[in-house]
Amino acid sequence: MEDKTSPFKVILGSSSIARRKILAEMGYEFTLMSADIDEKGIRKETPEELVIALAEAKAEAILHRLPIGDYIKEAEPTLLITSDQVVVYEGAVREKPANEKEAREYIKGYSSGHAATVGSVLVTNLKTGFRKGEWDRVEIYFHEIPDEVIEKLIEEGTVLHVAGGLLIEHPLIKPYVKQVVGTTDSVMGLPKALTEKLIKEAL
Repeated sequence: MEDKTSPFKVILGSSSIARRKILAEMGYEFTLMSADIDEKGIRKETPEELVIALAEAKAEAILHRLPIGDYIKEAEPTLLITSDQVVVYEGAVREKPANEKEAREYIKGYSSGHAATVGSVLVTNLKTGFRKGEWDRVEIYFHEIPDEVIEKLIEEGTVLHVAGGLLIEHPLIKPYVKQVVGTTDSVMGLPKALTEKLIKEAL
């Protein structure tokens, strides 16, 4: 593996444990900042536009808290990475389930069916002001998911905290994932190839 101790710094603008893990797997060292935004206040026509707008709103919120002048003066650039993700099911955007009842409905819908994740990555170079974002879409097909598995998932609780109540790496659900068209890292919140590409462009 190539050495990524490179002449730039990275801030991950997210509190997601999965995104943190993926960025670390990519070999980057980074600091964390989370953006407190009203996600419900942002609405767009398509899921693709929505996730880009949310990643931009997160970047803006974090930028307001940073001493930008200091970053401009520094020799090496600092890159801020923000991202967002939604689940799309039958054309409708799904965010985190409101309660157990909704989580149950969501997962029953995936049984023998399919859903997609649409995720965005936005990289902002704090030194130059360069900013670019793109989105990535992954299609996920499921076998039939038995009711008792759905109940176990809800009892266990993780599904209540993820967009669309959708998990594919969870040991309870993994056996019922038929096909993933795209990459697992993208489903988990940060597409590695896209992030790598945007980092290169931002430098």
